Amino acid sequence: MPLTCRYPSVHLTAVLVALIGVCFTGPAPVPAADVTGFRGTDGLARSQEVGLPVSWSSSENVVWRVKMPGPGTSSPIVLGDRIYVTSYTGYGLVPNQGEQQNLKRQVLCLDRTSGRQIWRKEFAAKLPESNYSGGNNARHGYASSTPTTDGKHLYVFFGKSGVFCLDLDGNTVWTADVGSNSRGWGSSNSPVLFKNVLIINASIESGRLLALDKSTGKEVWSVGQIRGAWNTPLLAEVEGGSPELVISLPQQVRGLDPSTGKELWTCEGIPDRGYVCPSVVSRAGIVYAIGGRQNTALAIRLGGRGDVTSSHLLWKASRGSNVSSPVLAGGHLYWFHDRRGTAYCLDAKTGEIVYESRLAPRPGLVYSSIMHADGKLYCISQHNGTYVVAPGPEFKLLAHNTFADDDSRTNACPVAHNGQLLLRTDGFLYCLGKK
Repeated sequence: MPLTCRYPSVHLTAVLVALIGVCFTGPAPVPAADVTGFRGTDGLARSQEVGLPVSWSSSENVVWRVKMPGPGTSSPIVLGDRIYVTSYTGYGLVPNQGEQQNLKRQVLCLDRTSGRQIWRKEFAAKLPESNYSGGNNARHGYASSTPTTDGKHLYVFFGKSGVFCLDLDGNTVWTADVGSNSRGWGSSNSPVLFKNVLIINASIESGRLLALDKSTGKEVWSVGQIRGAWNTPLLAEVEGGSPELVISLPQQVRGLDPSTGKELWTCEGIPDRGYVCPSVVSRAGIVYAIGGRQNTALAIRLGGRGDVTSSHLLWKASRGSNVSSPVLAGGHLYWFHDRRGTAYCLDAKTGEIVYESRLAPRPGLVYSSIMHADGKLYCISQHNGTYVVAPGPEFKLLAHNTFADDDSRTNACPVAHNGQLLLRTDGFLYCLGKK
């Protein structure tokens, strides 16, 4: 039976060409995963991105860089073809301190491909703010909270100045006040999305952990006695159960129901009476916390109820970091000490110290938290560049990268996206990798 077709021949040719193209070119490339919050979408600072650069400089592997309007230690997030990041101006600057009444904060929307600014929205601060006293004090507290997004709205936390919900064009949808207190070290905790609520650690502002309806900003639940917690809570996955919201406090780690705020369990935590900065990480039903001026690390099995210190505290080690947060890679827990310039690797199952290695060249202060991506560990010092380390039981420095023409401070965490790194200093936002 002869083959017949009711379409004109030119249309048949076009269809055949299209089919041949599908057969020989394969599936369309998968879009890069969005990075929608602090330390990645899941808060664990682990990325599936590949092809990331090992080395860079002012003249090598810089796809683009854009000057920031002012400093800040928040990380950028990426949604589709846009980047969102915050900064501050007018006060707490080096070398000119300025006046508090001039303090402004900015939310920037940038084009992911070029770094071009799409829009900028500015916010006046509610005064008085925490005082800038020179040096390292309070310099990280005016734009330290990393925004988050649900794909429809942008959620930004500016401490005592409030929580802001913006649409993706920068228009304000709602605002919420979560407390009026301030501290000399400023505010740093980033918002976390869970289903229909936005979770805010307002430890500094009101001593609370609370959830806001993400559509209206109205309070859904609130938990008190959240003291000295300069860290972002984590939604930790429980094997065979519902996720638990985990926060590290001085002398205590707490697990809560993120839907209601109900306390599920408490456990002995970091032995520091003043504050805890590092955020926890988790995997396979176990949560890991480090911190404190006594330098402690510990592991807790999730899923308990009540005081689980005797039943669920798996191990405790006399190593830690006072500021930067850890990351899990393979069977190991890694971090850089904030002041000692030491890289740590612990066995995640036992807490045994696998290595502690002094970094060279010396990093000075390290407040940025470590990230694992593409078989590499990335950690940035404040003023002495980025250290790229190979994960594994032996310390191996792959590269130490600096910018000759940018010595501004860096506290923000790096972000992996579309085979490139986004790295933010006080002076610039960089896109690093292959063009």
